[in-house]
Amino acid sequence: MSRASPWIGCLALGLGGCAVGPHFTRPTAPPAARYTGGTLHGEDDSASDTLQHIALGREIEGNWWTLFRSDAIDQLVKQAVAHNRSLAASTATLEQARELALAQAGSRYPQVDLTAGVGRQQYGDEFLGAFGKIPPFTYFAVGPTVSYTLDYTGGVARGVEQQFALAEVERHQLDAAYLTVTGQAVMQTLAIASARAQIATVETILSQDRDNLRLVQTAFDNGSVAREDVVSAQSQIANDMTLLPSLRQELAKARHALSVVLGQAPASELPQNVDLAQITLPLEVPVSLPSELAHRRPDILAAEARLHAATSAVGVAQSNLYPKIQLSASVGQQSLKADQLFNQASNAWSLISGLTAPIFDGGTLRAEKRAAIEAMHASAASYEQTVLEAFAQVADLLEALDHDAEQLDAQAQAQQAAQSSLDLARASYKEGNAGVLLVLDAERSYQQARLGYVRAVAQRYLDTVQLFLALGGTSPGVPVAATSNQPANIE
Repeated sequence: MSRASPWIGCLALGLGGCAVGPHFTRPTAPPAARYTGGTLHGEDDSASDTLQHIALGREIEGNWWTLFRSDAIDQLVKQAVAHNRSLAASTATLEQARELALAQAGSRYPQVDLTAGVGRQQYGDEFLGAFGKIPPFTYFAVGPTVSYTLDYTGGVARGVEQQFALAEVERHQLDAAYLTVTGQAVMQTLAIASARAQIATVETILSQDRDNLRLVQTAFDNGSVAREDVVSAQSQIANDMTLLPSLRQELAKARHALSVVLGQAPASELPQNVDLAQITLPLEVPVSLPSELAHRRPDILAAEARLHAATSAVGVAQSNLYPKIQLSASVGQQSLKADQLFNQASNAWSLISGLTAPIFDGGTLRAEKRAAIEAMHASAASYEQTVLEAFAQVADLLEALDHDAEQLDAQAQAQQAAQSSLDLARASYKEGNAGVLLVLDAERSYQQARLGYVRAVAQRYLDTVQLFLALGGTSPGVPVAATSNQPANIE
């Protein structure tokens, strides 16, 4: 088949009936019905009341953070959504992409301009040859001009489709930014609550250390213990004091991070602190099916929109292999005198059609088409990778919730055992049946167990938040309208 054959075949279908390039089809959701290979403890209906129950196949109703039943968190999230700078930037970027798409959509329609001019002209003596000479003259002209690119291959339409797909990418990027901001607001609030709880725990331990020091000091004053016992008790206080600076630094970092999320300087006053005890851990955790996750998580939807844009780009590249047909027309008034400009005798018009066909370009256009096809394949692979990583992230967090429950039970038992051991050691010390080193060892064990319990509680909250974010959360508060792939649906 000759190179001109595709042109003839396309023209034979009619001036508007041929759209080159592949048509985008939304990827089929993966058939997986589960995220993990085995059954989680949280999926067992007979599980303990303290174990979070995984409700597979259920959707989160309303805003995901309301599942923690905290008015303070709800207010913080609303403040973050209203004032976060990154969210404002993403909103403006989406509006920019939408306007660029609308601008591209205008190329599908005739372009009408109004031209007007006045000038003075003189031709050379040889312009008319032997027929005479034209003296200098002034001319006036006014009228509209119309130009239109005949999109018989659908290349212009593919370009518009590509631009709207890119706008769709930005829409899902905004959803992702919204999810990130709301997630950070909740997670930094939990980080603050966790650091404060750990600091309170250490301060309680220090208070017990001081009580122990007074006990040892009294025994030393009575001559029943050696000086080394007093020094050991003082050393225990000094060692426990070393825990506070790092915890206070964690608290400061979380406060500063929350300030940034709320759109204010770190020196600004934050809302009232929230205690972990004031936050309800959701024991019923709704988890959407994998097939639904692929249609709601922002990063997956953004990857899908990029694939759409890459598919449209193939059509644009292929249309460049065909001739370009340009139609233009003008009608107006031309006169040598301004007062005669709109007389019927001054009417002037023109109708021009032009065709530009690629004959030889050194293989540039076909190479560009092949590159566009490879870019489409890359986008398809990236989409699949994004889906797999999303499923893996959800699977990790589902497993984490199970392990968090196990860890919390283990830490509770360890704390109870350490408390009993410490009570026995202190009683033995008072009765003179044990040395101070036994008490100090028991205190260290209790300290580790108690801090471990507080951290396990906080980690359970944080992993629950991370799971809701991995599931795509909910984003009904994003202040943007849906972006369509067709300009006719854009208001």
